[in-house]
Amino acid sequence: MSTLLLTRTEIQRLLNPSALVAPLRAGFVTYSSSDAERALRVRAPIPGQQGTATVLFPGTLPGLQVYTVKVHAKFPQHDPAIRGVICLHNATTGALLAIMDSSYITAIRTGIAGALAADALARADASTVAVIGCGVQGSYQLRALAGLRRLRHVVAYDTRAERAAAFAADLGKELSVAIDPVDHLAHALTTADIVLAATWSTAPFILPGMLRSGAHVTTLGADEPGKAEVSADLIRSSLFVCDDRYLAADMGALHNVGLGADMIGAELGEVLAGTHPGRRSDEEVTIYGGVGLAFQDAVAAWHVYEQARTSSAFRPRTIDFNETGLSHPHQ
Repeated sequence: MSTLLLTRTEIQRLLNPSALVAPLRAGFVTYSSSDAERALRVRAPIPGQQGTATVLFPGTLPGLQVYTVKVHAKFPQHDPAIRGVICLHNATTGALLAIMDSSYITAIRTGIAGALAADALARADASTVAVIGCGVQGSYQLRALAGLRRLRHVVAYDTRAERAAAFAADLGKELSVAIDPVDHLAHALTTADIVLAATWSTAPFILPGMLRSGAHVTTLGADEPGKAEVSADLIRSSLFVCDDRYLAADMGALHNVGLGADMIGAELGEVLAGTHPGRRSDEEVTIYGGVGLAFQDAVAAWHVYEQARTSSAFRPRTIDFNETGLSHPHQ
């Protein structure tokens, strides 16, 4: 059978982020309640380079008739910093349905996950946001949250002031919300009900005493060993929620500040399902630390694949894999 080939530009045309909110929400609930074996995450530094290679497989979920294998690399000094491919397979036969760029899908599904957590854990009246790290992921975090909550005011902080200014101008106009770039991290943190952090930091910078009472923090920078945004002392005094218990303690926000699984209050899927109450008071500080899960790739890739197959306005390129090699790509 033919395999679809999808570039980043084509995926941007096909992927409707709002259409992923409900299936990803349901996916987290299923993931946390399922006894199925969880996906593997293999990571290794690239010799001689300032980058890492990661494989997430198999991305699957009970009831989803496909699985994914994602191979991508992170190069913080380059733009885009994340590059790679997602291979979408038929879960029954293993047939390769599609090969697609991974960068946009990863950014979108991560943004939605962080926003789902912020919406579930932040106070009901929370409407002021601080975005810490005004890169690609910071923008998708804010976009996704704006789709779930009405935001009153946003501040943007980045170690590069010009990037925060550009972020404020572009996203403020796009989302029709007031966004102010700020020069000081402490000011950004103390003015927000919800903090969205997505940086490459290797040392905690969100510390006790820096947040409002009852604030929520979504920390997505600490998604692999050696990266940290929230201090151990702040996590100890807060309700900490993760996407996966094992990964949070093995390579995520807990592991990277020397904490273990005993600090985990719940998985996001448990909060979304209502089997864990989440926030217990308006004064409690809540923290969501996610590393990203393979099933998110599968949900998003399947959506893109279905759109590519059914859209009358889109003619996907395909390629045939066979025993004698590759055929010529065709329309």
